[in-house]
Amino acid sequence: MAKKKHKKGTAKDGSLRELLRVPEGERIDLSSYDAAGTPGGPADKAAGTAATARMGERLAGLQERLWAAGSAGDRRRVLLILQGMDTSGKGGTVKHVIGLFNPSGCRIKAFKAPTREELNHPFLWRVVKALPEPGEIGIFDRSQYEDVLIARVRELVPRSQLGRRYGQINRFEKSLVDDGVVVVKCFLHISYEQQKRRLLERLDNPDKHWKFNPGDIDERALWPAYQEAYEIALERCSTDAAPWFVIPADRKWYRNWAVSRLLLEHLEAMDPQYPKAGFDVEECRERLLAGR
Repeated sequence: MAKKKHKKGTAKDGSLRELLRVPEGERIDLSSYDAAGTPGGPADKAAGTAATARMGERLAGLQERLWAAGSAGDRRRVLLILQGMDTSGKGGTVKHVIGLFNPSGCRIKAFKAPTREELNHPFLWRVVKALPEPGEIGIFDRSQYEDVLIARVRELVPRSQLGRRYGQINRFEKSLVDDGVVVVKCFLHISYEQQKRRLLERLDNPDKHWKFNPGDIDERALWPAYQEAYEIALERCSTDAAPWFVIPADRKWYRNWAVSRLLLEHLEAMDPQYPKAGFDVEECRERLLAGR
């Protein structure tokens, strides 16, 4: 199979959405993607960090417009889905990127192992309960894809049932898009070597021991199986309605910049507008002034 490493520069239309997007139905070989690459990005860490900070004001302004439009009946909202191997930076992305928004307009959900109650329902049940409301920006740290990732690697369900789940996920995401949800799915692509370095950093720093789980070492032994599971999910579930984006995640600054840029591009394309006043502005001004 031909190599498909991310190229330097930007897409023809200048959008990161096109540069990092996984084409619908395309076979994926994650080993051909450079996890340390910076496609379309700034020149270095300093430039990338500064560029991310500069996007903050624009992102915050668009979020406020989205929230205001939602209060007036606009059903549109954003759902950012973050998937990736341990230490790929899902939590770090939430901290650095979502920190650019007003938290009152965000709905963050970190999906862990299903509870007993959740196991008694279809796998999408807990996902539906966590969806953002109109005007909100929702962030999923892990998502419905856990049910075709760890479920495949750990053989938690029969393969026949697993195979049906990809179609169920695609139909579910299409229904979200039809209802006004802009779905932004980011696979944070970290290399095997970089994951080892980050796990060692956690062991070397007592303040980060709480983030380390001895089971992480066992999971590393399953790296090839997880890569295959992600490749299948990216291939089968990157659709026109809800495409996947592969984000090189070895460089934290680039990861943060890329996710911020993707959100900015999607919000600018949505172009939410402040609702018009449902009252007589001049009359209210005169009444206020008259009352001194």
